[in-house]
Parts: sequence; C-alpha cells; structure tokens
Amino acid sequence: MWHDPRTMNAISLTLVIVSVSALLWATGHWLARRPIFIFHSVQINNIHRADAAHVAVVVRRELKGTFFTMDFESVQHALRQVPWVRMAGLHRQWPDKLIVTIEEYEPFAFWNESALVSRAGEVFVAPYDGDLPQLSGIDAEALTVVEGFERWSVLLAPLRIDLRAVHHSPRNSWHIEITGDYGTQWVELGKEDMDERITRFATVYRRTMGALARSGIVTDYIDLRYRNGLTVRVHENTQSLSRS
Repeated sequence: MWHDPRTMNAISLTLVIVSVSALLWATGHWLARRPIFIFHSVQINNIHRADAAHVAVVVRRELKGTFFTMDFESVQHALRQVPWVRMAGLHRQWPDKLIVTIEEYEPFAFWNESALVSRAGEVFVAPYDGDLPQLSGIDAEALTVVEGFERWSVLLAPLRIDLRAVHHSPRNSWHIEITGDYGTQWVELGKEDMDERITRFATVYRRTMGALARSGIVTDYIDLRYRNGLTVRVHENTQSLSRS
C-alpha cells in the first residue's frame, strides 16, 4: 500500500478534507459564539391577555447563546409556562434581533372551578374574571364536555334556555344547569342518550314548567333518566316564593 501512489494520494486527500472540515467546524463554532452575534433587540408581538412584563422577563432570562446557538425549544417551553401563552413562535432577524410572536389561549368556559378550557378542549390556568359557563370533568374528557355543551346549547336555545353548566362525573354521568323563564334548575341526564333526553325535554318544557309555575311551584332539579317522563324536585322555598 505504501508503495502505491494512487492509494497514498487518496489517503492524503482524505486527510486534507478531514482536516479542513474540522478547521472550518471549529472556526464556525468559535464565530457563532462571538459577542457580536448576541441578541441586542427583542420584539414581542400579539400580546392581549398575557402579562407583557412577565413575557419580557422570561425572554430575557432565557436569552442564552447567540444568533446561531440560542436554544429555541427551551425558550418556547419557558414561555408556555406564562399564563395565557399557548405557543410562542421565534424568528431570528439578522444580525441581532429576535422576534417573539405569542399565540394565546381563547377561553371558552371555566373548568373545574380552578382553570379554564378552550373550545378545542385545552385546559389551562390563567386569571379571568369574565362571565363564562362552568364545565367540569376529568381533563382527558374536556373536549367531550365542550362539545356536549355546544350541542345542548343549540337544542335549548329556541326555548330561551341558557345552558350555564355541564358536569361530567368520573362515573360517566352527566348533569347540566339551565336558566330560563321558569328559574334555574339542575338537570340530571344520566349516562346515555343525552341528546335524545334533552330533545324530549325541550318538547314538554314550556307546557310542564309553565303549569307548575302557574300553580306557584318552583323547581330546582329535574331528572330526565326516565324513558317516557321526568321528575322534578320542588324548591324548599316554594311556599314563600309563591306568596311574594
């Protein structure tokens, strides 16, 4: 081999290529970490509900590295811990600017009293003092609860019934809270045929609840778990309310 010029030339060329590649890599690595490439400007876009000061603090804290070496995944993860921040897009602008574009959650309802849920069933924690429906259940079933709320709201809307709460228990039982012309009631739907039961309830709501109301009877609970009927519970203050 050592006496074969072609082999020796090939080995020499390979060594040269490896050496040059290593030199270029080392040079690039060294240049990428030079202070000249440190971010000197940060632009944060699309903040509406999130605390802009909190976002800025997180970005400054995570600004480790340079234009070429910054760990974007680490920054995005840190920003997702900020209330209201769903995602954060990061974009480098030559030579030293970082553009942060925030995507925030859109609240659909309160969730389990201590959190919020989006229309897509994403559970998140953020401060909010607006008026939203109350939904509850296990987090893994959040989207199912949201979809149930939307379906049943449509079924009840023609009766001027406002669906205020939906609860899905760990045992797969459903309860809703409604408010309409005849007050507020908790409604027991059971574990199956919920849409059918609400549709059937809608057909008798005004006739049944109207007759009770005209008799001075106030109800606070309705059970729809019967094949051909329903039961109601009389409010404990019916007598005093009927006389007022």
